Amino acid sequence: MKPEVLQLSPILIPEINAKLHDLYTVRPYYQQSDKAAYIREHGANIRGVVTGGHTGITQALMAQLPALEVVAVNGVGTDAVDLAYARDRGIHVTATIGALTEDVADLAIGLLIAACRGLCTSDRYVRSGQWPQSPSPLAPLPLARQFSGMRIGIVGLGRVGRAVATRAAAFGCPVSYTDLHPMTDVPYAFVSDLTELARQSDALVLAAAADKAEGIVNAQVLEALGEHGYLVNVARGRLVNEADLVAALTAGSIAGAGLDVFVDEPNVPASLFELDSVVLQPHRASATVQTRTRMGEMVLASLADTFAGKTPTGCVRS
Repeated sequence: MKPEVLQLSPILIPEINAKLHDLYTVRPYYQQSDKAAYIREHGANIRGVVTGGHTGITQALMAQLPALEVVAVNGVGTDAVDLAYARDRGIHVTATIGALTEDVADLAIGLLIAACRGLCTSDRYVRSGQWPQSPSPLAPLPLARQFSGMRIGIVGLGRVGRAVATRAAAFGCPVSYTDLHPMTDVPYAFVSDLTELARQSDALVLAAAADKAEGIVNAQVLEALGEHGYLVNVARGRLVNEADLVAALTAGSIAGAGLDVFVDEPNVPASLFELDSVVLQPHRASATVQTRTRMGEMVLASLADTFAGKTPTGCVRS
């Protein structure tokens, strides 16, 4: 008999879904209206779980899966998984580490360029038919901010942070960073204090893991970033004190922001919708066919390795 796998969130690549269903008996938990009844019926036989970084899995649900061997996270975030409980039970938890790096870094730079150059505002201006109505096409739109040469401060110099730094450097941007400790294998300047990093930067890019940190970008940091500074967040929404950010953007205390993540997704502060200085994305930094395919293949490999008695690649806690 095929191993039974509980699917907590959908996989959007048809080829990966086909392989998943070919190899395993898939129980689509996310589609069920009566989830408790579904677990009572199938929970005892579930050996693997496929979930997303945002969805994770609760300890209460894991407790109802006595045969569970692996939680395969289709993403890099494991903060929605009780890792200590999984460790105590001997359950492997895997993530698609490394698969998202290039796409997330690409989007970070894209968000910053879009915010600095007013790309979304200009797009709406053209689409709305306003351009032909103006005697001087540039008059209704403010001059943009040049991106090349901006001082970029990166919060978290892991895989994504380093990829952002490489891209920024290609645009002639001086790069500095903060992290738990300085890195000896990079040419970028280390700044130990986040507020000081913001003060020295024209743009602050958040690329740090958020398993423990919360609200580290607050009113003080945003004040240090200043009225000509930009904030980009492609990490986790809770790294930012969202109320302080909304206040700073509304007051013009910072110049703009590019945001892919939010504190209470999918709920976004409505006051951001009216601000032309903000570029918004629905948490889709990894949403390309290429990256989602790589992620899906890593999920499949995690299941196969576990059921073969191996420690899977990408194991976060076992």
